[in-house]
Amino acid sequence: MRPVIAFDLNGTLLDLSALDPYFLRTFGDTEARREWFSELLQSTMVATITGSFVDFPTLGKNALDVLAGKRNLMLGSEEKIELLQNLRQLPAFPDVGPALERLREAGFHLAILTNSRLQAAEEALRQAGLRDYFFRVLSADMAQRYKPAPEVYRLAARELNVEPASLLLVAAHSWDTTGAIRAGCEAAFVERPAQVLDPLAPRPRFVVRDLEHFAGRIIDLERAA
Repeated sequence: MRPVIAFDLNGTLLDLSALDPYFLRTFGDTEARREWFSELLQSTMVATITGSFVDFPTLGKNALDVLAGKRNLMLGSEEKIELLQNLRQLPAFPDVGPALERLREAGFHLAILTNSRLQAAEEALRQAGLRDYFFRVLSADMAQRYKPAPEVYRLAARELNVEPASLLLVAAHSWDTTGAIRAGCEAAFVERPAQVLDPLAPRPRFVVRDLEHFAGRIIDLERAA
């Protein structure tokens, strides 16, 4: 059975390095962007593990406060609001549009599965010119848990009207592909800059250098079936 393909959003389709000028201006270096994102991921996982769900924008602002505290800085509300606005205006990686176009032309059903709130994800996709490729946009908010909790992937399968085994998650984060596989789904790992697979994690069905490579491989497999 042809899988429904669900894509992670931030860092997989949308390029977080576009935030570097903001972090350079606010913190004095671009490495702060990676530190902030790591702090944000840690917060989502703590919220999920402890069963205390907090909305994604609040976690994003909190991660910014934690980073500022580590660097002995004080941030005003304007800096926090600016970050959230910038997150809704991220550009797509160059390979995204051509790959999605190939997949759509080949007849694949494409969706989004993100930890971001639904409204923010919808706006980010529109700003990047990608919204029309996807028949559904799904947020972890719907499960009141964050990826990589298995409930998120299983909820996505239900919402997309497929069994977990027929849902293929595409992500540039090893923790995300691991969560999908352990929830009974398939996965594809995209080797974005500075992203590597965890050697202890289950290996995804696809490990690809970019999304055009992924599109070519899955289309070829479908034709050969």
